[in-house]
Amino acid sequence: MKISMMSLIIAVALFKAICFLFISLLNVLWPPYGGAYLGMMTSLYPGYDPVSGPVSILIGTLYALLSGAVAGALLGWLLQWASKK
Repeated sequence: MKISMMSLIIAVALFKAICFLFISLLNVLWPPYGGAYLGMMTSLYPGYDPVSGPVSILIGTLYALLSGAVAGALLGWLLQWASKK
């Protein structure tokens, strides 16, 4: 079975970005929600701080989109490599 790399990259990138945005917005509404996850993302994404406001959430979402694209590319490569065996 052939997997479309571009579709997989876009799907994983959007999924990660939407999840990050959803958790960040829920954290604004209910501050303890997702605190540990967002604290971890603070150490991975330079310029992101969960208490800084909307600009910081946008920066974190863009980082999540980029890291999701990289993860999707790696997953696609691994799936295509494994399917050749």
